[in-house]
Amino acid sequence: MKNLKLFIQLTRLDKPIGYMLLFWPCSWGLTIAYNFENDLNIFFFYLVLFFLGSVLMRSAGCIVNDIVDRNFDKKVARTKNRPIASGKISIFLASIYTIILCLLALIVLINFNFLTIILALASMPLAFSYPLMKRFTYWPQLFLGITFNYGLLLAWVSIYESISLPPILLYLGAIFWTLGYDTIYGYQDIKDDEIIGVKSTSIKFKNNPKKVLYLFYLIPILSLLILGYLMKFNYIYFIFLIVPFLHFFIYQINNLNIKNPSNCLKLFKSNNFLGLIIFLNLLVGKIL
Repeated sequence: MKNLKLFIQLTRLDKPIGYMLLFWPCSWGLTIAYNFENDLNIFFFYLVLFFLGSVLMRSAGCIVNDIVDRNFDKKVARTKNRPIASGKISIFLASIYTIILCLLALIVLINFNFLTIILALASMPLAFSYPLMKRFTYWPQLFLGITFNYGLLLAWVSIYESISLPPILLYLGAIFWTLGYDTIYGYQDIKDDEIIGVKSTSIKFKNNPKKVLYLFYLIPILSLLILGYLMKFNYIYFIFLIVPFLHFFIYQINNLNIKNPSNCLKLFKSNNFLGLIIFLNLLVGKIL
């Protein structure tokens, strides 16, 4: 039971916000691609596969992140008790866990078409190099957005076996969604990060966080509007876009207090709800 508890802590399975934020873009891509006049069992089957893939890959990513950042984690109050940083789990054992999780993810992946498999495998270097970005650039959150929302493109390709403008447009919006919420998340550790010398958009824009967040969050709203126009969604879709608009600009930005870590965490976690709302709105646009 002790080893199981450490494994759960290592993979953050007790913190579902991470794999849900990975899953929602997958669900968006699948929804805009799928023809709902066909058998719905295929849609739900793919949805489950993308959910399992999100859980497995996020878990593996957390382990790689903790291996790479173990020396930094020891110096940050929020992360110093993580299993690898605290020495409760060895790097060798953590590496074995990572390999097992990736193999399980591969079993999930082979259920899709060939192009989806190739594109997914091509994204692996991006996924596992993300932890290094904070050492070299103030934009690791942008790199995370590119990596974290890649499943949106995979979901589209799993249906069409090709790429086109709608998923690219939504992918761009999702990247800036991630850029926004992960900047908010980063304010929890900003004092420790500045001391140990790592970089982030949270640090870069600490003097004007709300102004830059308005810009970041404007892009996903515009992408959703243009997507609805391109895909000829009905007026109900556009009416319900008021919910993500209010959540982005009124709830998250107006309530942000970068000096209060619990406030930042609460606003960050609220993006799980936002991911669900956008998924439901896309369903409305496709079905009605």
